[in-house]
Amino acid sequence: MNFLFRSIIATLPLLASARAVGVAPKQIKNFVTFGDSYTDVVSVGDGGTAWPVYAAGYANISLFPFAKSGATCSNNLTDRPFPSVFESQLPTYFGEVNNGTLRLDPEETVYTLWIGTNDVGVAALLTGDDNASIADVTTCMVDWVKVLYESGARNFIFQNMIPLELTVLYSADSYPNKFWDFDRNTTEWSVFMTELVLSGNELTLLKLEALVPEIPGAHVAHFDSHTLFEDMYHNPADFLNGTVPLNVTGCVDQCIFALNDPSVSDCTLINGTARDSYLWFDELHPSEQADRIVAREMALVMEGKMSKWSTWLS
Repeated sequence: MNFLFRSIIATLPLLASARAVGVAPKQIKNFVTFGDSYTDVVSVGDGGTAWPVYAAGYANISLFPFAKSGATCSNNLTDRPFPSVFESQLPTYFGEVNNGTLRLDPEETVYTLWIGTNDVGVAALLTGDDNASIADVTTCMVDWVKVLYESGARNFIFQNMIPLELTVLYSADSYPNKFWDFDRNTTEWSVFMTELVLSGNELTLLKLEALVPEIPGAHVAHFDSHTLFEDMYHNPADFLNGTVPLNVTGCVDQCIFALNDPSVSDCTLINGTARDSYLWFDELHPSEQADRIVAREMALVMEGKMSKWSTWLS
């Protein structure tokens, strides 16, 4: 009996700690976004309204967007002519903080990052145009948390990469399109992309878990975009609600190019409520309906509620 009593008493602090993980309900009033076209609210990748706008409305919080289309984590690793997280987005954010334009209470603010699609894609790791590795890129992604933490930020949601091999661009059945109209082995691309995404997501999770003890007082959530999109792909009726048959292999804005000749293309565009039947907007980007699902789940996390797609690591 004494041993059992001592065991129960010893467990109580652990239970209290578990209940304290994550943000509290109604704690978050602001969220700051970093990333690429999946998150950009100006150059919107889904052809409609970007998910952060929906999420801000669902959670009734204020949005401060810094994500930019075409971005990678760092142009020093994957050199692209777009505003990367470390060379552009973070400096812009810190510039606004330092000049007083942006004044946010750290306890009431959550920071989100959804990056990697361009880092592992064409003209980057997939096609071998850089000397960086997936290990370098994932270290950069996790360093985003460290840099913001050192500036005073305390609440973070890290969104991992979706199963990019399920997009039209990286599927085994892909065709020449606006993102890549040159010759390629589509099966090889699809297999390699699968490996890049799976290994990248595993590395970032391990590195985030290793980082948590080094950032006391921080709350870090891991949002599993990969599993969410796998579920949407395999169980579309649970997520898509358009007025035509559900479609997870085609896209709303489709352009089939002539091989090696972008001046010749056959394009179709789906309009109206039929769009909500599609998982993909174009050959690379999620549809607006898919993004509404992302927004709904992200809003739950920011509201201090439970989402099956998210885990608080601290």
